Amino acid sequence: MLVDMLFWTGTKGGIETYARELYSALRETDRFSFTALASTEFAASDTSWFPGTVVDSGISGNIAGLNRLRWSWEELFGVSRWARRLHADLIHCPSLLGPRRPPVPSVVSMHDLLYWTNPEHMPSQLFVKPAQWMESMVASGATRMITISESSARDIDKHLGFPRERLDVIPLAGSVRESAARLRTGTPQNVILATGNRLGHKNWGSLIRALPLVPEDVRPRLVITGSKGDDPLVPIVDEVGMQDWVDLRGWVTSEEMDQLLASSAALAIPSFHDGFCLPALDAMLIGLPVLLSDIPVYREVGGDAAIYVDPHSLESIAEGMTVVATDPDRMARAAELGREQAARFSWPSTAARTLDVFDKALAPSA
Repeated sequence: MLVDMLFWTGTKGGIETYARELYSALRETDRFSFTALASTEFAASDTSWFPGTVVDSGISGNIAGLNRLRWSWEELFGVSRWARRLHADLIHCPSLLGPRRPPVPSVVSMHDLLYWTNPEHMPSQLFVKPAQWMESMVASGATRMITISESSARDIDKHLGFPRERLDVIPLAGSVRESAARLRTGTPQNVILATGNRLGHKNWGSLIRALPLVPEDVRPRLVITGSKGDDPLVPIVDEVGMQDWVDLRGWVTSEEMDQLLASSAALAIPSFHDGFCLPALDAMLIGLPVLLSDIPVYREVGGDAAIYVDPHSLESIAEGMTVVATDPDRMARAAELGREQAARFSWPSTAARTLDVFDKALAPSA
């Protein structure tokens, strides 16, 4: 089986976590042999977790500048060429895109449809229509499709019209950060942690603007990681005068992230839309309560464990932050329920169900 890893750069967060955890969990299977079609970045990285051979495509997964055109061409047409060359009998594309007309059955993991549901929040409007076209082409050629939540399944049905009988919903799972779990002892600081890129759908601006609405005597500090270069959130912090209350950390090391997870009172994720919510599961596994947007996909992930807020209401977000800062009994209960909720998801289960989809794709009736 050919695994399309042309997307890999080492900086793409959840999608790379999905590929790494899934294929690490598939290491024990003898039902398939795997060959990764690697970006130059993937080929140069530590690929010891991948359960098969790695072939360097010579294509960078970085889609900046003109390389976006070359990378897109290789996804749509080059993967098929490699599948024929390597005599693959199945293709898996873990990251939304893949071949337009694959020569063998293909399975595409379509995590979300943000270019369709939230085009206004994409970093460049120039690429919205091309991205929608590419996703439509990939869907038209896929034998089966995997998505990671019922919410995303509804979006796929609405925007791509992919047959529901060939679409499988397979949730992801959290990963225990052992160091953070060991460090998480005693009373946490009055700090709310947020982490992620600065795309508009993440809604960090509302989180910052809600902070002044929390009474100053209980107001938590807000630490937001995840930006490279000039942080677009700086003007918002200045606008609301929260320079002493908001710490924009940018990218942090794994060790620094463990310290933040261990010492914070909650993890806040106020997004307008998402495909899933891996950071919430990771947090809940170590007993860190989560403050989530009240959107369907986060209800799927957080269950009864999360503290939910309306992402469109500064007052609701402020109320949620006030609960984090002032209600220790509720936070203790949220931590307990969070561990129970996160334990319902596992990578071995994700892997087993994914293998079943691969089998279905190869079946004559697929």
